[in-house]
Amino acid sequence: MKTDLTDTTSSKINKALVLGRRAIGTPAVGMVLTLVIVTDEENAYDALKAANEASREHPSRTLVVIKRVSRSPRDRANTRLDAEVRLGADAGSGETVVLRLYGEVVDQAQSVVLPLLLPDAPVVVWWPVNAPTDPANDPLGALAQRRVTDTYAAEQPIQELTARADTYTPGDTDLSWTRITPWRSMLAAALDQVRCTVTSVDVEGEEFNPSVELLAMWLAERLKVPVRRSRSAGPGLTSVRLETSAGPIVLDRPDGSLATLSIEGQPHRAVALKRRETSELIAEELRRLDPDDTYAAALRFGLERLDEEAATVAPAPVDPAPDVTAADAAPAESSAEPVDGPAGESAEESGRKAPAKKAPAKKAASK
Repeated sequence: MKTDLTDTTSSKINKALVLGRRAIGTPAVGMVLTLVIVTDEENAYDALKAANEASREHPSRTLVVIKRVSRSPRDRANTRLDAEVRLGADAGSGETVVLRLYGEVVDQAQSVVLPLLLPDAPVVVWWPVNAPTDPANDPLGALAQRRVTDTYAAEQPIQELTARADTYTPGDTDLSWTRITPWRSMLAAALDQVRCTVTSVDVEGEEFNPSVELLAMWLAERLKVPVRRSRSAGPGLTSVRLETSAGPIVLDRPDGSLATLSIEGQPHRAVALKRRETSELIAEELRRLDPDDTYAAALRFGLERLDEEAATVAPAPVDPAPDVTAADAAPAESSAEPVDGPAGESAEESGRKAPAKKAPAKKAASK
């Protein structure tokens, strides 16, 4: 059921909600929270679709705030509020009100939203794009217990992530952090299977992806080890390698759906680690409305500190490289210039591989 209201007020919208519930036979309000989505016209459809799918798990009243930009002074002087009320099958498992603000009322969005909030219910504000630098001090963000942003949608994600750390307030969270929840769970479970000490970590992912930085900062803060970041073609996070005293632990996901977990001394395991839809991310964030202390600790660790420790303490892993180089170089040297005596025998004994067995044949041919 849809009801269009032009040049309306908050009281008329509330009346339309009551009449709509009676018309569809559900006069009681069974919502558990209010989800306020602040977006533009371009991204409103995708955001509302994700919210409707998440409402199956969390029935909520969804208020979509769309601030329409006026191009001329005459349009800016024309203050108007249009609303679209959706109930029943058109609103998923909750209620949806799409608010379009024109003129000076754009700067007073909180006065429009406040009368529409469910009484005695938590409020969550989500900015799919164009999030404020300080969400807690935003007029709409001040109404909420949880404030959800997405630095991945910003023009400069890494700089945006640094700004989030400077203005963090308990209750802030980011979908870039939510995206790495399966990675954090899998890595923690892998470390529980092995008695070892982690010495260094390498995180690989696509460039300018804030999830890569957040995962690296979380590992550095929790394990107290240097963490390096490597670039890849993506999609998203592609690999995490933990160098431990019991051998490397590698979680590799090259295709964005199926990952391989490799632990020294154990068979490789295929792990479902697909990239999740926005609706799944929002549903996860709505499961907990208390401050996320783990996210706060990882965010406050700081990109600068991460770069300093990675540069001074954790250079590229070089322990396995000399063995491989020596094994490859020894046959090459012996084939180019045969060496007799104890030195030649020790080199042949140290690497008995297929290339090393060909060295005597080349020596005989040269003679």
